[in-house]
Amino acid sequence: MSLKSTLFVFIGLPLLVFTQVQEVNPPDYIKTIYFKGNTPESQLPVLKLGEYLVLEFDALNGNEDDYYYKITHYDFDWTPSKLVQSEYMDGFDNQRIRNYENSFNTYQIYSHYKLTIPNKQTRKLKVSGNYLISIFDSYGDLVFSRKFMIYEPKANVGVTLKRSRNLRYIDQKQRVEIVISPINMLLNNPKQTVNTLIVQNNNLNTAINNLKPQFTVGNQLIYKYDIESSFWGGNEYLFFENKDVRAANTGVEAIELKDIYHNYLFTNFERASRPYTYNPDINGNYLILNIDADNPAIEADYVWVHFSLLPNASFKNKSIHIYGNFNNYSIDDSTKLVYDEYTDHYHGALLLKQGFYNYKYVAVSDENRMLDEGLVSGNFYQTENNYKVLVYYRDLGARYDKIIGLGEGSSINISN
Repeated sequence: MSLKSTLFVFIGLPLLVFTQVQEVNPPDYIKTIYFKGNTPESQLPVLKLGEYLVLEFDALNGNEDDYYYKITHYDFDWTPSKLVQSEYMDGFDNQRIRNYENSFNTYQIYSHYKLTIPNKQTRKLKVSGNYLISIFDSYGDLVFSRKFMIYEPKANVGVTLKRSRNLRYIDQKQRVEIVISPINMLLNNPKQTVNTLIVQNNNLNTAINNLKPQFTVGNQLIYKYDIESSFWGGNEYLFFENKDVRAANTGVEAIELKDIYHNYLFTNFERASRPYTYNPDINGNYLILNIDADNPAIEADYVWVHFSLLPNASFKNKSIHIYGNFNNYSIDDSTKLVYDEYTDHYHGALLLKQGFYNYKYVAVSDENRMLDEGLVSGNFYQTENNYKVLVYYRDLGARYDKIIGLGEGSSINISN
């Protein structure tokens, strides 16, 4: 059940599509939106109430523009909550991002912006739930926005990964079983007041929501669905590393210096028809690294990274795209590969900051715009994926949806 109505997601499940607030992706001159909590890599931030939030990004236009932020609270279905700002925030937003630096010793000039919350102006986010942070320029125009969640630990959430019970998909899908155990509280009428959100690899595009407890044991809520809580297993992400921009690193076949550096990756191939091979990854994320820098945030350079993929008969009437957290799993013209008859390869290039990147190739049908994450990479139940389960609760008479628990699980120990 998708949280984005602008992208059709092929997951083989009935979809509940919300038409409410959507994340806005940035213009071309905004790059490397690094959004995280207490994790080393950028990912969908799910924070405990009181923890800090970090948003970093680069502006490549060289103007040293001013940017402002605004934070809004939302209910479970991403409609605006009934709370006024003073009820969910201590302090003020709509403030200028004061912490920025210009790049140092790089071919590509950029300004690096960093926002940390809490800060002197926005002192505290007071309640749990869904939030959206929006970045505006000095003209008041929206530049981009990102979602994040805050939870309060009022329930233990057990997450177990199992293979599908449907023999048709037993080798391709992973299903999530959930046990919710409230701590010193009673969940009144849980089929009406409790909602869940299951997120695979921090990708909201494929999130499943609105599952209701199947039964209760004491005060525990039990979810043991099959089809309704199943995800395609996918495959381990491909990766490359270019922390040393002057030398070929892992996954990089050749380098070239023009106006800036160009990295040419080894040619990839279709993996759906090949056996699964375990290859450790960071589940689509990325890290900014520069082997020669004390501060990669402003000393890491931008590089044109060239991707290539061997053609396959299964790609007919499909558009092939590069996919990963480097651009929040979005699909657009910049991620599309172009087939070159002369080389008999698909080619594409992305301007990326030095570091370690996970990526894979996905297909979009030219006919119905359906996204198929497994056509090129395949779907295997053995794939190691991370799952987050968020539990929302609105007690009788309450005015907003709390997030009362977070559970995490990995399919590395998946069982039948």
